[in-house]
Amino acid sequence: MSSNADLAIIGGGPGGYVAALRGAQLGAKVILIEREQLGGVCLNWGCIPTKALLWSAEVLALVKKASTFGVLTERTHLDWPAAQARKQEVVTRLVKGVEKLLSRAGVTVVRGTARLASHRTVEVTEVDRVVERITADSIIVATGSQAVDLPIQGLKEPCSLSSKSALSLEELPQSLLVVGGGAVGVEFATLFNLCGVQVTLVEMLPRLVPTLDHDIGKALAWALSEQGVAVHTSARVTRCAAGGHDCRVTIATADREHQIDVEKVLVAVGRRPNVEGIGLEDIGVNYDNKGIQVDETMSTSVAGVYAVGDVTGGIMLAHVASHQGIVAAESALGYPAEMRYDAVPKCIFSHPEVASVGLSEEEARRRGYDVRVGKFPLLNNGMALVRGETAGFVKIVAEAHLGRVLGLHIVAPHASDLILEGTMALTMEATLDEFIATIHPHPTLSEAIAEAALAAEKRALRILTRPDRQ
Repeated sequence: MSSNADLAIIGGGPGGYVAALRGAQLGAKVILIEREQLGGVCLNWGCIPTKALLWSAEVLALVKKASTFGVLTERTHLDWPAAQARKQEVVTRLVKGVEKLLSRAGVTVVRGTARLASHRTVEVTEVDRVVERITADSIIVATGSQAVDLPIQGLKEPCSLSSKSALSLEELPQSLLVVGGGAVGVEFATLFNLCGVQVTLVEMLPRLVPTLDHDIGKALAWALSEQGVAVHTSARVTRCAAGGHDCRVTIATADREHQIDVEKVLVAVGRRPNVEGIGLEDIGVNYDNKGIQVDETMSTSVAGVYAVGDVTGGIMLAHVASHQGIVAAESALGYPAEMRYDAVPKCIFSHPEVASVGLSEEEARRRGYDVRVGKFPLLNNGMALVRGETAGFVKIVAEAHLGRVLGLHIVAPHASDLILEGTMALTMEATLDEFIATIHPHPTLSEAIAEAALAAEKRALRILTRPDRQ
C-alpha cells in the first residue's frame, strides 16, 4: 500500500503528536506512524503514570499528618492496587484523548515500525513485512529514547526493576534501593518512601540532581533524609548478589565499602536516544550516540528531514519535545520558526517539589557574569506555615549591573506551578525591579519569589531566619 502526505511523522509521543496537530492546523496532510501507544513514554510509562502514583502517595502523606491540622482519622493505609487502577484510568483517558485530537484534526495514524527509505519516503513494517510506503514532502523523526541499562555485576531479576516495571508492581516491596540521584531517581525514591517502603538512594556524584543549582541538591538531600530515605552521594553500587527474597548490594565510597540487603533494586541513571534501526545512516542524517544533530529550526543534515524530542539528545523533557514539534512542523511547512533553550523549566515532583529555569548560580559565574543572588526561605512565608510545609526556598540569580534575571530555582510545594513566573521573566528578559514591582497576592507561596528578588537587592522585608537554613 502506498500513501502520499505533506508531512510524515515517525513516533507518536509528545513531540510527534504535537507536530502532527500543528501540521494539520496549518492545512497539511499529515500521516503519523506509531508502533506502540500514542502518547509515547511520557504518557504511558513516564510522566503521567509516575505523577498519578505520586499524587496518591502525597494524599497518603497528608492524611497521615491530618491531626496536625485538627483533623482526626483512623486506620490510614494505602490500597496499592487501587492506586494502580486509578493510575491506569488516568493514562487510558489521556491516550484516548490524544487519539480523538488526532482524528478530529484529520491526521492519519498508521500502526507499525517505520524506517527511512529515502529523504522523502518512509516504509512501515509489521512482523518484518512492509505494509505501507509513505511518500512525503517532509519527514519528522520523533522516535524518543529508552532507559540506560547500567551493567551492575550480579543484578538480575527478580531483584532488578526498571522505571517501567516499577510503575507496574502488583505489590509494594518492603525495601528498595534506587541507583541514580537525578530527577527520575529522586521521584521514585519519593514515591516509594511516601508509600512506606524503606528506600536507599545512591548517587555517584557529590550531590543529588547535579545538573541543577547546588542549593537544590543540598535541600533535596536534607528533605529526603528527614523523611527517612537513606541518601548516599559520592557513592557507587558495585555489585549485587541475589539470595532468597532479597538482594545484597555493595555500595562503595571513596574510603570504604558496605553492604545492605534490599528486596528490589531500581536503576534510574538516564536515557539514551532511539537512533538505531530507523535508517538514518542510509539517507545520510548526521547523528551519534548522543542523538540526531539538528539546528534551531529542528532541521537535520538532510533537507526535508527534521527531528524532535529525546532522539535529538539535549534536554529530554516532554514540554521541550512538544515545543520542538511545533517548530519542526512550522519549519517543514515554510513558516519561520526557531527553537530557543534559555527559558526551559525543569521540574522534579519530589516532596517538596523542585523547579528550576535558566542559569544556576555556579553556571552564571562560570560564564563570567557578575552575579547577584537572592534567597528566601519558606520558613518565613505565611502560606508555607499555614500548610505546614516550610522546608524549601526560592532563589533568584541575576546579573549584578542591570539586575537582569538569569535563573530562578525553587524548592517548595507547587514549585512546578510557581516556576512559570521565572520562565516568563527569562523569556521577556525581566529584571529584579520588575519582579519587585509586580504585586504578588497574599497569602500565597508566590510571595517568596518577590521576597527573593528583594533579597537580591539587599532589601528583603520578611526574613527572620537565615536563608541558608532549610
